[in-house]
Amino acid sequence: MANWLNMGEILRVNAGKFRGKMCLKDAGRSFTFQEIDSRVNRLAQGFIDLGLEKGDRIAVFLENSVEICEIYFAAARTGVVVAPINFRLDPATIRYIIDDCGACALVAHDEWVPMFDGMESDLPGIEHYLVVGKESEGWIGYDRLLANYPDEEPDRIVLPSDPWIQPYTSGTTGRPKGIVRSHESYVAFYLINAADFGFTSRDICLNVMPLCHVNSTFFTFTISYIGGGVVIHPARSFDPLEVLGVIEREQITFISLIPTHYNIILGAPRDEASNFDVSSIRKLLCSSAPVFAECKQTIMEFFPGVDLYEAYGSTEAGIVTTLMPWDQMSHLGSIGKESAGTDTIRLLDENGREVQVGEVGEIYSRGPMMFTDYHGLPEKTAGSFRGEYFSAGDMARRDDAGYYHIVDRKDNLIITGGEHVYPSEVEEALSTHPAVFESAVIGLPHAKWGEAVTAIVVLKKGESVTEEEIIDHCAGRVASFRKPKSVRFITMEEMPRTGSGKILHRVLRERFADERAG
Repeated sequence: MANWLNMGEILRVNAGKFRGKMCLKDAGRSFTFQEIDSRVNRLAQGFIDLGLEKGDRIAVFLENSVEICEIYFAAARTGVVVAPINFRLDPATIRYIIDDCGACALVAHDEWVPMFDGMESDLPGIEHYLVVGKESEGWIGYDRLLANYPDEEPDRIVLPSDPWIQPYTSGTTGRPKGIVRSHESYVAFYLINAADFGFTSRDICLNVMPLCHVNSTFFTFTISYIGGGVVIHPARSFDPLEVLGVIEREQITFISLIPTHYNIILGAPRDEASNFDVSSIRKLLCSSAPVFAECKQTIMEFFPGVDLYEAYGSTEAGIVTTLMPWDQMSHLGSIGKESAGTDTIRLLDENGREVQVGEVGEIYSRGPMMFTDYHGLPEKTAGSFRGEYFSAGDMARRDDAGYYHIVDRKDNLIITGGEHVYPSEVEEALSTHPAVFESAVIGLPHAKWGEAVTAIVVLKKGESVTEEEIIDHCAGRVASFRKPKSVRFITMEEMPRTGSGKILHRVLRERFADERAG
């Protein structure tokens, strides 16, 4: 029986096929496929010597780096399961994830050692602490670990069905949920992505999204899988001119970004940004949040000739729909059709009742429905999702041509005077104001209407606008009852987000809970 090669196995193949070719690179280091293969063997031998068995969880708390990629590769060679943790999370949630996944080892960058030292008594399951960077007492130095072991591939059999990564959901509606994903589920996506996007071994990806997030493990490692190069950029630093400089210098061909990143690039001083040669970019992906029509058009003007893709998915299901480049302008607002990786989709009404179930391409919805899917989640999945349908909590409608349109998250629905208001519709109207960088629309308590539509607005740098001007701008663009009753102005740094860049409407509602609108 033939099996697909997992990420650890294909690395060995690529080390022979692309010996001297760049595999991973950051601001100060560059490693070939052969060099990464050797380092991963040493790391894998270190894992085994520490007593890590197949199925053991290793919690990873790292910024984007060569090391986090090597840990994913070494885990694939040893059967260890990586539980990546978003470095933006608070200590209580970090402790919860480490306990929930049952990790027996932890890897962290040196800057976070004091935080973990302070919570060591709350982490009784952690037997081994590894540090990347400056060594600390009680921690095993990552580089020292590599230096102590031979460059020999470990003698372990890792099956395609074995678990590889246990990422955690964004936690938009509560505590993050651990989702166990197998090697074969990832490899299937790598092959689908390579076909859908036309990737080849000549591609060079700039990884900006956090490597603790499913987006990066889907797309960055697709490039590695087929023999392309990856340039790793810190996830906590996004200077548009610096990123444009990396694109020019490294001849980047592909980047996956969120709408906020694109807005930052497009908002950079045009006389400076236009000095960079971005002609190497062939493909761009936008995901994690809706991208509005005006932004799409400006992206394609800034990167002339680029193929722009928009993907919708989740940590649980992977990529569910993809809007292809040739459909961008003819199906504005759509997230595309079902991806090849989706098994079955069902639609629920707002009360959770099943409306219609069918195989991919055989579903017909009536108005806004709950968009759900199932992707054969393997083995252990928090929330008991295995073998069942689950709801991602997103409302969607399907048009006559078979394209899906996200209406909004069910939790974000505003009911004002008995009328339903979907924030995304109002946010799109706000996005057309020349002074608005981004916005989030929430419902605040109102004595008469129950909830009042409230706009939380971030202005572009140097712009000034009044509350009345923002409200007036929405007139004629949305129904009168959907216009914001009031506006709150905040800075970009104050806008709460998940690790993947999604705006947390729930947190905004909590922040302004004591206020009454209008």
